[in-house]
Amino acid sequence: MDFLAILESELLMTRWNVVRATVIVALVVAAPLVSLGAAAPALAAPTGIFSIFKECPLSAFTAKGVSPEVALCTYNQTTSGEVAIGSTGVPINQTITLQGGVVPTGNPENPKEYYVLPAANPAESISKTELNVPGGLADLVDCEEIKGSGILEILERGACKAIFESKLTGVTATTEIVASTSNPAILNLRALARETGTALTLPIRVHLKNPLLGSGCYIGSEASPIQLHLTTGATSPDAPNTSIHGATGEPETLEEEGITMLRVINNSLVDNAFSVPVAEGCGGLAAFLIDPIVDSKLKLPSEDGNNTAILDGTLNTATQEAVEANEKL
Repeated sequence: MDFLAILESELLMTRWNVVRATVIVALVVAAPLVSLGAAAPALAAPTGIFSIFKECPLSAFTAKGVSPEVALCTYNQTTSGEVAIGSTGVPINQTITLQGGVVPTGNPENPKEYYVLPAANPAESISKTELNVPGGLADLVDCEEIKGSGILEILERGACKAIFESKLTGVTATTEIVASTSNPAILNLRALARETGTALTLPIRVHLKNPLLGSGCYIGSEASPIQLHLTTGATSPDAPNTSIHGATGEPETLEEEGITMLRVINNSLVDNAFSVPVAEGCGGLAAFLIDPIVDSKLKLPSEDGNNTAILDGTLNTATQEAVEANEKL
């Protein structure tokens, strides 16, 4: 039995059908309603093997008569792989967790296509995992490249040298989701199972952190995201990249008190056909000085064929009914 057949027989996902307009409104109201407490009262937290779904937004978000139903709860962990922008690769050596719920898009051509909703606590939708950028600040900024004789330029050069002298040169990169109503995250279970096409559309930005770069240094934004089209199949990048292949992984059904969930181990989602926009906000008030230097070192903007994302790990999913049934035990 293949992965899609397991999904259909074990999780019975074919009966949900929510129209696109309803879900779009739901994406707008979901996060504010969580913070305002407008969602329906939560049941007891899930336990045992289902405890990983404690942040699944089970309750229907209701506003202006809109009541979308969460079809599935997801809890997915990337434990290895790499994100590379040009020749600068950041290895994934710490776990990145992505969790939340999904609702059908209502696409008649693909009933296995879902919008990804944020976690019940939106801040937990993706873990704030900081990955070390090899080479650190030394590979991003040369203090002598901060040109100019104005007071801000002089101060920024001095700050740059002070940071290097203090050896505070480490740079971390944190992935953040920037999905919106006009550009939602979309999970395609048919593509995931059959290793063809885009399995997960994920708009992201990368937050670079270092004392010199400040707190607002990003590559990508909601307006101009890094748009990943991750696949378990083969990619079709422009040169110089060549095609790489992901993997669905190995599905297994887990059971507790007669209630089932699905886990897929050794999953690999890949994309090496995406572009990367320029850096923004690096250096705070001195961004007009630092952004161009970061862009120059990373060769931003970086076009399709020069960048790679390989996300390896484990996928977990269960129906809304299964999680709620577990909560009632």
